[in-house]
Amino acid sequence: MNMPGRKLIAVVGATASGKTAMAIEIARALGGGFEAVNADSRQVYRFMDIGTAKATAAERESLPHHLLDVVYPDESFGLATWLAMANEALTSIWGAGHVPIVVGGTGQYVWALLEGWRVPEVPPQEDFRREMEGRPAEDLVRDLQAIDPESQEYVQPQNVRRVIRALEVHRMTGKPLSYWRTKEPPSFDWLAIGRRFERRELYRRIDARVDAMIGAGLAVEVRGLLDMGYGPEFPSMSGIGYGEMCAYFSGEFSLAEATARTKTHTHRFVRHQNAWFKAGDSRIRWIEGDAEAVEAVRGFLSSTEQGASSESE
Repeated sequence: MNMPGRKLIAVVGATASGKTAMAIEIARALGGGFEAVNADSRQVYRFMDIGTAKATAAERESLPHHLLDVVYPDESFGLATWLAMANEALTSIWGAGHVPIVVGGTGQYVWALLEGWRVPEVPPQEDFRREMEGRPAEDLVRDLQAIDPESQEYVQPQNVRRVIRALEVHRMTGKPLSYWRTKEPPSFDWLAIGRRFERRELYRRIDARVDAMIGAGLAVEVRGLLDMGYGPEFPSMSGIGYGEMCAYFSGEFSLAEATARTKTHTHRFVRHQNAWFKAGDSRIRWIEGDAEAVEAVRGFLSSTEQGASSESE
């Protein structure tokens, strides 16, 4: 059952589509009472500000942000951890009588929260994985099918890594992966709004952003991370912009080449983001600008209708 008064706004879309600015304008235009919850998988890391386009100090002053700078670059972080932190932040925001605005382009995070995905909190079990990797693949598949017959619908037998992960989840939770693939309706009403751009315009915005990052000192930021011992072997440092700058410092690329590759890789990344935020997705209310977003949120918050579907029908 939805709990009265618990409403949530999600501002979604591709990199460089202006999500943070839109969230800030919504809060300003509607008189405050909003707090943002970061849904970007890179902005959770400390010391990684420029390359992740993290909200500035001034932006955080105008709209309080949660889930920024919550882990160090050498710490593991994933969906289960984010969901736990996000739900804790939401409880705090609602408890203060405010409205949360989830802001970010990590589609897996956004939809897991809005659709109530069950996500097992099972970190990698290295000893177990090594043991499984030493066994014949056909034996692993046979074991998985015995404990989770439904797995054959979504785990390809040839994907040994995925088979081992399914076995790992069952071992640690006592429940098959098929159980964790189900959803539980969330205890709040939500409205997802997004802004899309024609591809050429989005690429222009991305390129301008990358140039601004270089001008703001992205190379200096990455050099500092390397000096602190956060090398390219850490997943956090493989993010777009950081991996290319690491290659620049190792002598693999010139700064100009690293910059060009950052732009190209970001273009490719937004195509992946668009798979999560499709133009025809009825769950998202696509808008043309901030004024339309403000009116959409105003109408949603004043409505007594339950559920997000009424906003997209």
